[in-house]
Amino acid sequence: MSQLMANRILLPKYTSKDAPILIATMLPMAIVMNAILFGGSYFTSAFKLLAITATTFTFLALAFVLYGMVAISLRERFPNEDDLFKRLIISISIFALMSIISISLLLRGYEFIRFYGYSFSETDFTQCYLTILVTNVFLTFLNEGVSQFEKYKATTKETEALKKEYMQSQLLGLKSQMNPHFLFNSLNTLSSLIQECPDKAEDFLDHMSKVYRYLLRHSEEQLVTLGTELNFIDSYCYLLKARHGEGLQIHEYVTEDQKEYLLPPLTLQMLLENTINQNSISKSQPLVITISAQQETLEIRNSLQPKVTVSETDHALENIDNKFKLLCQKSLNVLHVDGFRKIELPLIPAKMELLA
Repeated sequence: MSQLMANRILLPKYTSKDAPILIATMLPMAIVMNAILFGGSYFTSAFKLLAITATTFTFLALAFVLYGMVAISLRERFPNEDDLFKRLIISISIFALMSIISISLLLRGYEFIRFYGYSFSETDFTQCYLTILVTNVFLTFLNEGVSQFEKYKATTKETEALKKEYMQSQLLGLKSQMNPHFLFNSLNTLSSLIQECPDKAEDFLDHMSKVYRYLLRHSEEQLVTLGTELNFIDSYCYLLKARHGEGLQIHEYVTEDQKEYLLPPLTLQMLLENTINQNSISKSQPLVITISAQQETLEIRNSLQPKVTVSETDHALENIDNKFKLLCQKSLNVLHVDGFRKIELPLIPAKMELLA
């Protein structure tokens, strides 16, 4: 209920536990401060107890929100983990000054309106100030601890989700590369080349070994350079073209600078496999696939000539899209225009820090 109320009035939030912390700390502090200010008369009647407690609690709750806004501003000003100690020292110092003003306003306000006969005294001020100062120090460390724990949980959740996507990616990639059908076709092509053209058979075997070597070396990595992925795709496409001949045409237009961008391994292989599975290929009607880069976007474009029966779904595209959302908060973009399908793939700058 307290969390729902906080959401409705759009309170600034340092953590998701601000509302429960506010109630759990400000209410006891209001009772302690009122006992200091009003002494035994504070407990003489239920109505007086509730009225004074509600008034003081409201004031302290507003102060809590104001302190929270300051804490949020400092966190935005010093967001790095290295700034944590500096942020804590500055926060406590500012809160100590704000507490002087807050206590002065509360006590002078009570005296001004003669709130239940209250009269200001320096002893009351000192005791209340020490109470709120100790509470502020405690809350500063408590909120920071809760914030760090929530960031840890969020990071862990994202990491686990990313690992799941990578596992699915590896399964999809290995399925398309290592399944008996693919292996049978590759070995059958190799057998034919050995009989008809031994030199080409040697090249075919070399590219086939590069494909499987790439799978073993890079399938568990988070990111590889676009250049590394394209080198793998060259060998992969060599195997495909050996089987499909002129029915499959693949063109690449990527500069050396663009090859330094990053992407998850097997991304292009999964996209090519998806394209081949969903489109018919023939010498009279070749499937044309173009890979080009525009700034931080890789474009994979293919002619649309769908098969009568398509067994492959878009699980590969969903998997790739989910990975990019986790890695760089960007999505895959699929367009169908003028007899072509165009997939726009976000590229990740090389300076991006990899997830642990």
